[in-house]
Amino acid sequence: MSEAQTPHLAITDLNAWYGESHVLHGITLDVKPGELVTLIGRNGAGKTTTLRSIMGMLKNRKGSVRCLGQETIGLRTYQIARLGLGFCPEDRGIFASLDVQENLMLPPVLKPGGMSEDELFAIFPNLKTRFNSPGTKLSGGEQQMLAIARILRTGASLLLLDEPTEGLAPVIVKQIGRLIGQLKARGFTIILVEQNIQIASQWADRHFVLESGRVVDQVEGGDLTAHMPRLKTYLGV
Repeated sequence: MSEAQTPHLAITDLNAWYGESHVLHGITLDVKPGELVTLIGRNGAGKTTTLRSIMGMLKNRKGSVRCLGQETIGLRTYQIARLGLGFCPEDRGIFASLDVQENLMLPPVLKPGGMSEDELFAIFPNLKTRFNSPGTKLSGGEQQMLAIARILRTGASLLLLDEPTEGLAPVIVKQIGRLIGQLKARGFTIILVEQNIQIASQWADRHFVLESGRVVDQVEGGDLTAHMPRLKTYLGV
């Protein structure tokens, strides 16, 4: 299989535990290079846990998680990041005691190809004007932009985005949605956890439906509303 044909990420029979609690039950999915897929499902379905497991943040995991053909089960989180994976958590992880510049520069560059400050400021002009502002002074939308910019600088080519529009005003949600479209157009591979159906529908190539730690359905990209009768059972809407 050529590199072009090799999935950027291939997960097979992934199981994971929080302590003695078995939370992922055989997750299997793949993501092609440059593809954007979403993980959708009710709260507690296992979406965030799947992202954390991909990054090796859960110590107790079994199965297979291959990044461009390389097995990552058994690797530590920093070793997985060096393969070009970047995780943007739901809580954004902005350090309140650091300013924008310090937050942005904190993670090391892990692979060639990361965006320069000028490139990042072209995408995130708000961050340039707030460059010396403490993390506590940023709006929710600015914190989200900073959290995404921070991983783009590292050279990550596979982005794991966990609820990037959660709790944001509608106008900021639209900005984040456009940003996700720009990143996809630049060739990033993206796994997106997103409750906003419009954002999920607009850019995704495929949607994986999770329930109780399992992939229970797959829907091709496009308008999710067309599939709502099929999804109502899973999503509880």
